[in-house]
Amino acid sequence: MPSGQGNAAGIMLGVALLLWPALLNGYPLLFSDTGAFLSQGLDWFMVWDKPWVYGPMLGLASLRLTLWLPAIAQTLLLSWLLWRVLGSFALARPVPHLVLCVALAFGTAAPWFASLLMADIFAPITVLCLFLLGFGPQRGKAALALIGAFAIAAHLAHLLIAAAVIGVILLLRPRAVLRAAAPLVLALLALLATNAIGHGRFSISPYGSVFLLARLTADGPARDFLARACPDAGYSLCAWAGRLPADADQFIWHPQGPVWSHPGGPPALAPEAGAIIRATLLADPLGVARVMAINTAAQLVHLQLDEVLGNYWLEETVGERLRRLFPASEYSRFQASRQHADTLRAMAAPLQAAQAALLGLAALACLAILARTRRQHPRLAALTALVLAGVLANAFATGALSGPHDRYQARIAWLLVLPLLLYAMRRVTSAGSDRDHPKRNVGGCGSRSQTTVRPE
Repeated sequence: MPSGQGNAAGIMLGVALLLWPALLNGYPLLFSDTGAFLSQGLDWFMVWDKPWVYGPMLGLASLRLTLWLPAIAQTLLLSWLLWRVLGSFALARPVPHLVLCVALAFGTAAPWFASLLMADIFAPITVLCLFLLGFGPQRGKAALALIGAFAIAAHLAHLLIAAAVIGVILLLRPRAVLRAAAPLVLALLALLATNAIGHGRFSISPYGSVFLLARLTADGPARDFLARACPDAGYSLCAWAGRLPADADQFIWHPQGPVWSHPGGPPALAPEAGAIIRATLLADPLGVARVMAINTAAQLVHLQLDEVLGNYWLEETVGERLRRLFPASEYSRFQASRQHADTLRAMAAPLQAAQAALLGLAALACLAILARTRRQHPRLAALTALVLAGVLANAFATGALSGPHDRYQARIAWLLVLPLLLYAMRRVTSAGSDRDHPKRNVGGCGSRSQTTVRPE
């Protein structure tokens, strides 16, 4: 088989491996928010709490025929990016690619999020794109920049992930920082433009202050500030002083809670939420920093898959859109899925303990790689540093600013396994190369090889 066809076949086999949870389920994995994204893409509706980015892609890719098409598309993108990463280490061949995909498919949460029709998979894709722009081969940089821009714009948390990763690139390879920063700039412009058109507000996150206020209220600093400032401050939320919800989700989503009982809902409350946040930061900066640090640490260890496997409001959210916007056969496939029957969690449970153990090992391995291979394998050390920066930034962006949830961290934590796998594959490849070229071992029987380390 010609090398080009072999490469394409390897990437497509990687797709099959990374899509196995959807194949097991009988349908792409869904979340209640998938319904809102479908409304964005097929009803052209601007949802107040989500960038108008992933939804249009989901709607267009589905062709109003089947959600299998966007699931295959995003899994193909992940497989192709992993192939490109392997190419950065001279390992872009079908066998190494399949080994990598097998390990990720059955040892990590990667395939579960690749099969999930949410923007979550674009958190790790953000890190992979920026690594390739900063340290990968020169070819295909424009495509990587566009993919990276989409990935960053797909979720507001990805802005902080990108900023952290670009900061590391600035430290490690300053000459590549402008190239790596281009996707972030494009993403910011896209968010500004879509929010100006759809919401009439030239803002990156027109209503994001509502989420942060919910978090600071649940954790105490904003609640304590309102208790001191009300009623003299004149906020509408002063009417809730002394009975504000202690749960951020209840604060935001309860129909009779502070947000939805406010005239005009979240968009109308957002300016006041921003003012309360600013006042809380000025009144108690150390208290805010403390609760943010606690939530970031909590987010780092919230790694279960249960949130993306159950049938939580799927019929009322996704099912309604499928009945209205897709052929009847598509809704039937959704109803026949294991997730709809709520049996998928039990099938995934045996894998989660092994995946958690591998993640713990991989986290330790990442620290060891940084400490021991910075000079011998600078590109591997760079990838490791970028992965760690992305994982930590994601924990802050989601845990501190919204609240710890398993789905938020599980979607990106699997990247910690990637440097460990690449290190092992390089060692195996290097050992095989030494056996093929015995003259490299010039020290004689029982002596240590005098071969110098080859630069990457």
